[in-house]
Order: sequence, then C-alpha cells, then structure tokens
Amino acid sequence: MVLSRGWSLFLVGVGVWTWVIWPRFAAAIWNDPRAWSAGTVGEGSPTSFLWVHALLIAASLAIGTTVGALGIRGWLADRRRRSA
Repeated sequence: MVLSRGWSLFLVGVGVWTWVIWPRFAAAIWNDPRAWSAGTVGEGSPTSFLWVHALLIAASLAIGTTVGALGIRGWLADRRRRSA
C-alpha cells in the first residue's frame, strides 16, 4: 500500500505534534505536587499519579514516533512512485 502525499504529510504532522505537546505535559506533571509523596515538587518518592502519567506519556511518544516514521516512509514511497 502506498499512502498519498497528503496522508503522509498528515501522519508526519501528527508525529511532530506529539513531540511538541507531550514533553510539555511531562514537565507539568513533574511539577505537580500530587506527583510526590511529600506534596512538594521533587521531595519524597514518586506517587502512582506520576507513574501512570509517565507511562501514558511514554506510550504516546512511542505511538507518535511510529506514526511520524510511517508518514515519512509513505512520503518517500510516493516520491519514488512519482519519479518512476
């Protein structure tokens, strides 16, 4: 299957968007007092609030990276198909 140029660009855009949004969310979670057992940022041990969000962020970045890579592969395949 060869993706169209438009869909390939859309997938690349989703991958880029993922990498723009989720690291900012990670910083917000890290700085949230609920993420730490002492109730102060960086003090005490990480709570399940932090771990669950860290897992969500990691999974989202992995999926975003995969989607972006598929978009790049689709773009290159479309370019090869058009030049042949």
